[in-house]
Amino acid sequence: MVKNKMKTKTIIIAEIGVNHNGSLKLAKKLIDKAKSVGATFAKFQVYSIDEIVHEKSAKADYQNKAVGKKITQLEMLKKLNLTHEEHHKLFIYAKKKKINYMASGFSKKDFYFLKKIGCKYFKIPSGEITNLNLLKYVGGLKRKIILSTGASNIPEIKKAVKYLKYGGAKDLDITLLHCNSAYPTPPKDCNLKSINTIKKIFKLSVGYSDHTNQTDVPVIAVALGAEVIEKHFTLNNKMKGPDHKSSLNPGNFKLMIKKINNAEIILGNGIKKPSPSEIKNIEFIRRGIYSKKNIKKNELFSEENIFCIRPLNKNSAENWFNVVGKKSKKNYLKNQTID
Repeated sequence: MVKNKMKTKTIIIAEIGVNHNGSLKLAKKLIDKAKSVGATFAKFQVYSIDEIVHEKSAKADYQNKAVGKKITQLEMLKKLNLTHEEHHKLFIYAKKKKINYMASGFSKKDFYFLKKIGCKYFKIPSGEITNLNLLKYVGGLKRKIILSTGASNIPEIKKAVKYLKYGGAKDLDITLLHCNSAYPTPPKDCNLKSINTIKKIFKLSVGYSDHTNQTDVPVIAVALGAEVIEKHFTLNNKMKGPDHKSSLNPGNFKLMIKKINNAEIILGNGIKKPSPSEIKNIEFIRRGIYSKKNIKKNELFSEENIFCIRPLNKNSAENWFNVVGKKSKKNYLKNQTID
């Protein structure tokens, strides 16, 4: 996976998708904002309108609520579409702005275009997880592949990964994103423990594509091991379009990244050893071995004449069993350190 040049170790994908509303100017502004809030990728959706949907296809409920019931899905997608030529301009613009460009493709034509312009990272959306012919084709393009797994089960994911590999994709090329394909996703349906399930079964890089309208859910995903976070990104949640309401605006997106960065700091490196901040307290919280009362030379050490109390001294409590039962080599006064 690509290395993040930002503060977070986690790869952050600002999923602009179709939130540009079909405007190249707005798309560029979204790239600018994605860069300014600290995203690793500015991501779009590249689709060929003649190969995306049936002309009479209905829309999902969330799409009807966002844009109305009168227009078909095809008509909606036509209004939201940017041409391959316009996406090439966005690729060049993102490079100029020093942020990585990424796109979801929906057909062989789209992915061929993305390879041709030099896009190194391909996103396969959840809806294409059973499109085995497309998966095999993308697996042969020798690119890094991120596959969303919304609305799928483990056997379907296994088959999808198998066909990516049939095409030629290697384990190191593939990242699987746990995902829920409801827009917005009810928190009770996030099922973030699936991140660990997917990681355990597939032993691949795993992330999370979040469709809630919250900033904390991706943070929990990172705590569970997500290496990549994809989150829909908009300039304004009140804009008209199918995905704006399930997206984060720049302020909240920046807040999410700040929380993820803080979570990474809290999670640490997993090595169990005293931290610099607590080392100075060890002396005061641990115990040393002291004389409980006056002890004469050659007297045996026992629980009657020695005990462990704070602070730690030169003879730690962990040496108790090396001391008790031995003869004292000198006289001790009460509360002296036992050498």
